[in-house]
Amino acid sequence: MYWKNNLKNTLHGFFLALALTIAEPATTLPLIVHHFSQNILVVGLFTSLLRGGAILVQLFAAFYAQSFRLVMPYLRLVFLARFLSWLGIGLVIYFIGDKNPTLTLLGIGIGLFIFSFSAGFGQIYFNEILAKIFSHRQRGRSMANRQFFAAIGAILSGFAAGYILSSYPAPQSYAYLFIVSAFLMGFGLLAFSTIQEPPKEQINQKEKNFWLFLKNAAKLLREDSALRLQIIAVLLSYSFLFSFAYVILQAQKSIHLSGWMVGGFITIQMIGALLGNLIYKKMTPRYKAIMILSFILAIVAFSLLLLAPSRPSFFIAFFLLGMAIDGFRIASMNLLFAIAPEQKRPIYIALQNNITSLGLFFAIPGGIILKHFGYEVLYSFTIFMLLLGLFFSSKLKTASISSSS
Repeated sequence: MYWKNNLKNTLHGFFLALALTIAEPATTLPLIVHHFSQNILVVGLFTSLLRGGAILVQLFAAFYAQSFRLVMPYLRLVFLARFLSWLGIGLVIYFIGDKNPTLTLLGIGIGLFIFSFSAGFGQIYFNEILAKIFSHRQRGRSMANRQFFAAIGAILSGFAAGYILSSYPAPQSYAYLFIVSAFLMGFGLLAFSTIQEPPKEQINQKEKNFWLFLKNAAKLLREDSALRLQIIAVLLSYSFLFSFAYVILQAQKSIHLSGWMVGGFITIQMIGALLGNLIYKKMTPRYKAIMILSFILAIVAFSLLLLAPSRPSFFIAFFLLGMAIDGFRIASMNLLFAIAPEQKRPIYIALQNNITSLGLFFAIPGGIILKHFGYEVLYSFTIFMLLLGLFFSSKLKTASISSSS
């Protein structure tokens, strides 16, 4: 069964990356939002919305999911909502666009919110299924495979984005990006939907109400020091988001930025992710080491942008950050699976995701810092926060990493 589930998981990752990288929050999406609004804070708000709209619902989703033996039927509904909202963004840009920029931004915002909000439920269900169908070691291998082919999909997406942005005028080109990518996404969602989910053997009895659930979740967080330490490290791993959305805007000001150049940044970032996943697959299941390496790569990337901003520096930084981001992604959830009891796994997932999702909004304070103090202060602050994350990740218990779930 491993090879079938691994294939479906990998196909899902490939097509999802092929689709979503077209509107990558660090490259294309800031340019799209900046086209309709010159306010730098609006750029930060929308990039945060794509990444962080799920924060409100994950604990609520876990409240119900802890008593479900099967979660795939609910995940399929999430997939449908994400497909329709992504397609809707493209249609709003195509039919309204420059005719009414404010209404277009509102439509994009609503679409991004639905897309990200539904992911709050989907992430709980998705991770629950992964924990069911793969062992601890298999899960690390499958996720490395998934992200390796996702990187290939994203590289292809970078070429596609470069072609579309160079061939069609804005905002028509932006509309085509979303419409085409919505149908590509659909293939990946369909592949994962066909996984045969085994029923959960150990389930928690659901509390009488959501507030009692929150009280028990808070108690769990107070009592589990390993979970608290990990949440701090994972939250700080999002520190790259203070600056990431604004790197492309700095590049736009300092070098000639064509559509092909934007696609090139996407491609080089995903080549970094691809190489990183080859390395991380060899490092599995040493997830603490993966986390530490990812912090170091991110620190080097922003140090380079701080000390020597130039065209080669931008390419190297995107390459290193591509490696780092996938490393954070692989390490954070697998570290959690290692310490989470089966019957409480949805609660552990929700606690980590809900608290660390605050980091998905780091682009907003990052935009404020940039507006008032400039890139040097922003990059320096980002490096400082990443150094804090490196310190806390070095304190993670290695015993947690080597255990099986």
